[in-house]
Amino acid sequence: MAVTQIARDHAATPPEVLRHEAPLAEAERIARLQLARSRNVGPRTYLHLIRRFGSATAALEALPELAARGGSNGYEMRPRHAVDAELEAGAQVDAQLVILGEAAYPHQLATIDTAPPVLWFIGDNAIFTRPSVAVAGARNASALGLRTARQIARGLGEAGRAVVSGLARGIDAAAHEAALETGTIAVLAGGIDRVYPPENEGLAQRIVDAGGALLSECPLGVEATARHFPKRNRLVAGLSAGVLLIEAASRSGSLITARYGLEQGREVMACPGSPEDPRSAGCNALIRDGAALVRNARDVLDALAMPAKMGFAEAGAEFLFDGIDDGDDYDALTDFDPDGRDTDMALAEQVIRLVGTAPVEVDELARACGTRPGELSLVLLELELAGRIEQLPDGRVVLMG
Repeated sequence: MAVTQIARDHAATPPEVLRHEAPLAEAERIARLQLARSRNVGPRTYLHLIRRFGSATAALEALPELAARGGSNGYEMRPRHAVDAELEAGAQVDAQLVILGEAAYPHQLATIDTAPPVLWFIGDNAIFTRPSVAVAGARNASALGLRTARQIARGLGEAGRAVVSGLARGIDAAAHEAALETGTIAVLAGGIDRVYPPENEGLAQRIVDAGGALLSECPLGVEATARHFPKRNRLVAGLSAGVLLIEAASRSGSLITARYGLEQGREVMACPGSPEDPRSAGCNALIRDGAALVRNARDVLDALAMPAKMGFAEAGAEFLFDGIDDGDDYDALTDFDPDGRDTDMALAEQVIRLVGTAPVEVDELARACGTRPGELSLVLLELELAGRIEQLPDGRVVLMG
């Protein structure tokens, strides 16, 4: 899909933000952590389960039956002892748990359609209330790129913006360092107690000591692997009003952050570089296709003050993101009907026959089944819990395995 269309589609239909008027009871908070950690329950499935059953406690009771209706008779939710162990591990490192919908949950992040059901953070959560800008770029950054990252991050901090990045080597680390005094958020790819790369453990501690925060959606103890970084990048973009790239090669992981920014309706900006430096190829291509050209912090602030322009050229847009490995996809349900009927097993088997290894649109699937997307949603939920299908971030459905 072209970049223009991605931005238009997501900006036109902002996701519903889950909020709780009263604080959740502790038992329900623990149940929500258990639900979020249960097999085949991702951000969207979690939300639809909460909406359908009204609480995580009720949803957990229903999970085995829902999975059985989808074709899996051996479904086991996350054991309670594993949840207790995660809570204990969080307490040992002074990490705080926040649930989607609670007042402490970062509001900007809550607006994306794959907002994590639960987050762990270390530091001062007051920084989540500040307007933020994401800075991302090359790990093998040039001296000029590092200087640019420091200058812009410092200027953004002086203008009252928190700087969000992924604590990686290169541009990320330079941006965090420059924003220590004014406030910065580091999003970790693994558990909140597993800083990667290890050489940035000192930087992570300085971020916390200076009033910033470390943030992760992963369980504690999880070591970062390749599949975790794209998920981290969606949080970096989701926490921010805009995404700035400084030195990003073609097909680089930093472009994943830009793509998530577009999908989330964020302003995407890039610093230009020499046409002869492959580290600037991705940034130059973004600018060619309509991203805001940035030279300094003032340019960033001006771009954020302008209406979202959705001005990326169609030509070449698919080239920018084609071939980037964005790791595991996130589960999704569309048009969930909380008053939907019980699963029709014939409909479930019809879905399995119609879905293949090539992704299919839910609307197209509904037409082929002779039903409405809303009526199909519970069937998709049960089939996904059973591990028979996967729903991709763009809402399409594909057969598992």
